[in-house]
Amino acid sequence: MRNYKIILSGGGTGGHIYPAIAIANELKSRFPDAEFLFVGAKDRMEMEKVPQAGYDIKGLWISGVQRKLTLKNLSFPFKLISSLWKARKIIKTFKPDVAIGTGGFASGPLLQMANSNNISSLIQEQNSYPGITNKLLSKKAQKICVAYDGLERFFPKEKIIKTGNPVRQGLLNIEDKTVEAKNFFELKHGKYTLLVIGGSLGARRVNELIEKELDFFDTQNIQIIWQCGKLYYQQYKIYNNTKDVQVFEFLNNMEFAYAAADIVISRAGASSVSELCIVGKPVIFIPSPNVAEDHQTKNALSIVNEDAALMIKEEDLEADFENKFSQLVASTEKQNQLSENIKKLALVNATKDIVDEVEKLLKNNK
Repeated sequence: MRNYKIILSGGGTGGHIYPAIAIANELKSRFPDAEFLFVGAKDRMEMEKVPQAGYDIKGLWISGVQRKLTLKNLSFPFKLISSLWKARKIIKTFKPDVAIGTGGFASGPLLQMANSNNISSLIQEQNSYPGITNKLLSKKAQKICVAYDGLERFFPKEKIIKTGNPVRQGLLNIEDKTVEAKNFFELKHGKYTLLVIGGSLGARRVNELIEKELDFFDTQNIQIIWQCGKLYYQQYKIYNNTKDVQVFEFLNNMEFAYAAADIVISRAGASSVSELCIVGKPVIFIPSPNVAEDHQTKNALSIVNEDAALMIKEEDLEADFENKFSQLVASTEKQNQLSENIKKLALVNATKDIVDEVEKLLKNNK
């Protein structure tokens, strides 16, 4: 069997990086002799997280277009040209058999260059509403793996396969880990645990809410695992170990964090939504309004409409949060109902199903 060469690109946030790593790990288990190369954006978190996972990565000088008029946009055309040129060079040197894009700034130039060099490509679209890059790339991609229904509005129907989003394999059986997880975080066993996750970089409005409600949580007899994000850790670490609060810049052991939690407050990025379906805990989504096409609200609604989670918009937090939260904590029946319903939406074989599609492309190339 020949040694395959596989190039992957996804980054900017954990929501694009971890699916790419999950796909690479599954491919590596099937093709132990394959060569892997990741391509990311130079100053983003993938440059640290991908090598930690054991893979080589090359960086492009690229960033997104700001939706507000800003001076940063003036450099965008230069960054794009530079990235296309460098991506072309990487493709020519590495000579991949297949290119896989999981979203983020760098995947645009990389997949564009793969397509123009007649290299088979697969897009993994995580959201219920795709960004402009993937819509453009879909014209030449061979396969588009999606997590939601209804994406034939944006992509060629014959290329779409509904697989779900890849998630960390350790989340598939966290029920057995609750005691171990609570010990790991030194939590009290008889006390209710709230897990707060605002995304890998943090979420300003969610952090402001948690800070404001610390006394309220105390009256509800709640202990908190609070991932405030890299951008906000210096500001909020003062609350560490006050009133049963633990503040983290980043949670490296997500499976224990989920296992320890009784209720989760989360943004509604696609990867988080997919993970939470598998985890099966009661969730309150607070979608970010500052994302393209308001896709986080659409992601959250796809779960809320199945009576499988609660959602509070940022503008309604002042009026609704304490009321909705205390009602959920008080009703075991409601918690169980949300748990049961969200588990039904989980697509647990996503990584395997996506890699099945990659394998078909590799075999066709022969």
